[in-house]
Amino acid sequence: MNITVAKDAGYCFGVRDAVDLAYDAAKEHGSVYMLGDIVHNENVVNDLNKAGAKVVNSLDHVPKDKPVLLRAHGTKNEVWKKAKSKNINIIDATCPLVHEIHKEVKKLSKDGRQIIVVGDHGHDEVVAIADQVKNTIVISSIEEAEKLKKYKKAGIVSQSTQTIENVQDIIAVLMKKIFDLHFVNTICYPTKRNQEQIKEMAKINDVMIIIGSFTSANSKRLTMLSKEINVKTYQVTGWEDINKGWFSGCDSVGISAGASTPDYLINEVRDNILSL
Repeated sequence: MNITVAKDAGYCFGVRDAVDLAYDAAKEHGSVYMLGDIVHNENVVNDLNKAGAKVVNSLDHVPKDKPVLLRAHGTKNEVWKKAKSKNINIIDATCPLVHEIHKEVKKLSKDGRQIIVVGDHGHDEVVAIADQVKNTIVISSIEEAEKLKKYKKAGIVSQSTQTIENVQDIIAVLMKKIFDLHFVNTICYPTKRNQEQIKEMAKINDVMIIIGSFTSANSKRLTMLSKEINVKTYQVTGWEDINKGWFSGCDSVGISAGASTPDYLINEVRDNILSL
């Protein structure tokens, strides 16, 4: 059985930097505290917890002598303000590309535009983007776009891990409703690259395996894109989820992983498939 692992499977640079920062901070300070999971992967969160990077749900639960690490997805403004008012040592692990989206939103808003974010409702990154200016509208689907009222001026950005296809479909609808539309393509380069690799691999492999948490938006999107091309596409969180029956009569397997999947999980899945 031939197994191919996508060239850029797993951690993007933003996630890798955030995780490394959490490990370094835990080592330097004895422990560090995060408001929610640093990335959407249970294995990473558990590994960090063992190293001293703890998850809490409120700044009130951060000890006075310990730092708080603000996560890769971005953080609402009120959290920043409260942390500063409490004189908590802030370690910013926000992905630089997410910070860029925040800046673009503010620029578009200053131009008098209604801000629209193409993204998943309730996702941490989308919540933080929408919080940058008042009265932001979040749209996740064509159906929602079709219900939007008409606007004279609007500025549109997207969640960094959206599929190009979904954004294009929504923009096509919004173009009929907005007279002066300014779209900034904020899908990040690692996402575009990984999605393109998935599409090619799904065409030439008998079975596709996508490794990533089911809480990870970008992992689920990779799975969706692959399944549209290859019905024998399966998402797993680790090698324990592998079903031997998937590979019956299979000559080639393609493996990719979401941007919050660590290298060791990819290696474990590959090695266990090889041993079947």
